Amino acid sequence: MRIVILLAFAGIITALAMAGYFMMRRGRTGKGRDDAMMRALALRVGLSIALFAFILLSWRLGWIQPTGVPMGR
Repeated sequence: MRIVILLAFAGIITALAMAGYFMMRRGRTGKGRDDAMMRALALRVGLSIALFAFILLSWRLGWIQPTGVPMGR
């Protein structure tokens, strides 16, 4: 379970870095740069939503249990 979540986080960070790279890269026209940046950001949003849905489904199916934060003694 942890490996899946870590891989998803790595994918999200990679997509964010790709979007930053495409934003900073200079070209003759900005059209290709903007399209690539928008695809990378859309991928990041999609991965984030998929990760949230996976965690919610995992909790619902009993694969993971919430531990909570103790409120003191």
